[in-house]
Amino acid sequence: MSKNYYIMNSGELYRKDNTIEFRNEVKQKSIPVNDVEQLFCFGEVSLNSKLLTFCSQNQIVIHFYSYYGMYSGSFCPRESNLSGLVKVKQAEHYLDPEKRLVIAKRFVLGSLFNIRRTIEKRKKDSEKLEKVYDDLSTFPEKILDAGNINQLMSVEAHFRKKYYSVWQEITDWEFEKRAYNPPNNPINALISFGNSLLYSQTIKEIYKTQLDNTISYLHQPSERRFSLSLDLSEVFKPLFIDRMIFRLINQGQIKESYFMKAMNGTYLNEKGRNIVLQEFESLINNTIYHRELKRKVKYSNLIKFEAYKLVKHVLGEKEYVPLKSWW
Repeated sequence: MSKNYYIMNSGELYRKDNTIEFRNEVKQKSIPVNDVEQLFCFGEVSLNSKLLTFCSQNQIVIHFYSYYGMYSGSFCPRESNLSGLVKVKQAEHYLDPEKRLVIAKRFVLGSLFNIRRTIEKRKKDSEKLEKVYDDLSTFPEKILDAGNINQLMSVEAHFRKKYYSVWQEITDWEFEKRAYNPPNNPINALISFGNSLLYSQTIKEIYKTQLDNTISYLHQPSERRFSLSLDLSEVFKPLFIDRMIFRLINQGQIKESYFMKAMNGTYLNEKGRNIVLQEFESLINNTIYHRELKRKVKYSNLIKFEAYKLVKHVLGEKEYVPLKSWW
């Protein structure tokens, strides 16, 4: 059963006894606290410190999005799974340029592998896809040769540019290059919205571990964002979001009429967002047989397992190896 709850309308969130209540001029909804781990708020949602205290006591994470579906920020309760040793070791690996670069390269290698795996499943019917798939095979060496974070991110930008060059081939929708702030066409709008959902989910999964979400390796740590979530999301974007977008478009679930022009950009309208949210919810609750654990696990747990692998790496227990798709 899902532990995510999506609030799609503007209104008020408040505490009432042992429930979270949402109300506006049209409806009132009770959310039993035992049934939710995350709240996703879209539009103008007002709340007070009493509600935040209640969510903190029950370890409920709240994510905020604008009217147009753009991620604004997250409220995370005080950490309940603290480890001073992990935080110190995590910081040490950031402060040491060589150790930081090792971890950052693993994230990028994982992303590249999963991108190629995603193309591999579709390349048999397209010479262009076949060529890009082969071209991307030269990038692991370039990743390993990168001497610093800037060089590494440059390599990543180059292979992502090649990857995005075949999206029109995969979807039949017009798409030339990645654009954001704002997204300029339907595919960019889907990528931005999907990535923000993955980013939010990753924040919550990291929150369950002893890791500090503000200490990152590939992306520069910032006081205004949970940058480690950006790092881990790189591994999962091709597997979760990109494949979801291809599926939504190619199966006709999402149409170009489900987008709107606003604020000099292109965004999903309410109907489009609902479709993507339903698909994302189904995705993260889907299960897959885990080869190492010898049992079925939820997709969302794959993110949490990745975070725990990073914990073991910074503690010196086991080298971090990024998840590589076997499906």
